[in-house]
Amino acid sequence: MKVLSIVGARPNYIKLAAVCEAFSKLFDHVIVDTCQHYDYEMNKIFFDQLEIPSPHYFLGVGSGSHGYQVGETIKRVEEVLLKERPDVVVVYGDTNSALGGALAAVKACFKVAHVEAGLRSFDMSMPEEINRRLIDHMSHMLFAPTKSAARNLLKENVLGEVFLVGDVHVYVLKRWIPVAEARSNVLVRLGLEERDYVVVTLHRAENVDDVHRLSRLLRLIRDVSEHEKVVFPVHPRTRKSMIETKLDTILSGGDNVVLTQPLGYIDFIKLLSHAKLVLTDSGGVQREAYLFRKPVVVLRRATEWVELVEAGLAMLYDVEREADVKKIIEWRPGKHVEGILGDEKAPERIARIIYEHMSEEPRRRSTAEP
Repeated sequence: MKVLSIVGARPNYIKLAAVCEAFSKLFDHVIVDTCQHYDYEMNKIFFDQLEIPSPHYFLGVGSGSHGYQVGETIKRVEEVLLKERPDVVVVYGDTNSALGGALAAVKACFKVAHVEAGLRSFDMSMPEEINRRLIDHMSHMLFAPTKSAARNLLKENVLGEVFLVGDVHVYVLKRWIPVAEARSNVLVRLGLEERDYVVVTLHRAENVDDVHRLSRLLRLIRDVSEHEKVVFPVHPRTRKSMIETKLDTILSGGDNVVLTQPLGYIDFIKLLSHAKLVLTDSGGVQREAYLFRKPVVVLRRATEWVELVEAGLAMLYDVEREADVKKIIEWRPGKHVEGILGDEKAPERIARIIYEHMSEEPRRRSTAEP
């Protein structure tokens, strides 16, 4: 039985790292990297550090508009699918690579499995929200990480089968945090003391492509740095926007702000695990902060990880409405609730469900022409 995984961006690589071992035990596993993210810090370092097998195909999609990335992904993935003819195509999360890969697969009559299905922020200004909704409605197997995600899919009457499996990030953290503790010297390199700094990440289009919001967010980071040391690994998209809009001057010269290149996963989770507070617009970092029991402020209007907010373990902060930096500095989460994201068995569940699902029906590969 052949399973083909389509990845292309930093969040995809982390999810792929979670399922690789489980997939290799049951399937002939083909990996396709669209190279939506192509800088070393955003791409190859994940394969190197997380021991992911080298992709069988590199498609070189690269940067560009949403339409360009999705369109190029469809064209290039289709060629691979017609050559490999997998039993199942697995896509991960809500990236343009995931959407393009899913579209290419269903149009060529291949079954699609979606890891991290059913998440909803209900904010259609987010490209990720559009992507995840479209992927879910064309997938045959939908692997929901949380109860609310599974409920969303059932309410929307998706045509595929819904499975509540838990979040694969739980496995990744449990597998790699001991390695990070032993190998990473990121705190020494950056001159940091444990629990004496705030970690910031910022990359969502609605935050960094909007000059007004980006300006307010950078000023917020500057204000936080007047109270706490801030470590800010700057995403290439964010850095580009800061420079083009000349907003990079807002943080320049601040002694209490450490700006770095994007960090590899091992360095980043070591940095996160010893932080005092986390400010982020990333879905992945929200969950990692929860798993590390760190106070996390979500720099967005809404989040798809609603359970964390409802449990008082994450706080939404919209810079268009908020102006109180003390609210961030002084905020503390409620009592920790175990199991919101499930346990470390999600990758095994996903692999077993795919295996059983495909074994129950006649194994016939599509002979459809494009």
